[in-house]
Amino acid sequence: MFPANQFDLNDHIESCKAQYGVPPRPHWATTYFGGHDIKLALSSFASNIIFSNGLRDPYSSGGVLENISDTVVAVHTNGSHCLDIVGANTTDPNWLVNQRKVEAKIIKGWLDKYYAELRAYSNNKSIPLQTIKTVEGIH
Repeated sequence: MFPANQFDLNDHIESCKAQYGVPPRPHWATTYFGGHDIKLALSSFASNIIFSNGLRDPYSSGGVLENISDTVVAVHTNGSHCLDIVGANTTDPNWLVNQRKVEAKIIKGWLDKYYAELRAYSNNKSIPLQTIKTVEGIH
């Protein structure tokens, strides 16, 4: 159905230069943003990220499927791309309802920790409790 197609980077570069007047930069994204070792980058510089993957999604093989740290976590099911962020529906399968619950629980834990730290900080810095209650009311 899909015959093999030999890819030649040099031919591709020449084709882009001829057609668009510029060569492609195949390593630009990882050079500019990092990502040669995604686990190292995320464990060093990231927090409060949920990588949600549906394993039926062909993109999932390139996704983050394992927790990187306590706050950079992977949640996956047998679903497909972005279903967990679509509005809930009475016909949603149990696995999707459960995935949303897991994600909400993780986020609630992050918020609870933040507000606990804010309270502790305010006790040391004389921030009025009403300020914290106002901020908490946002979530």
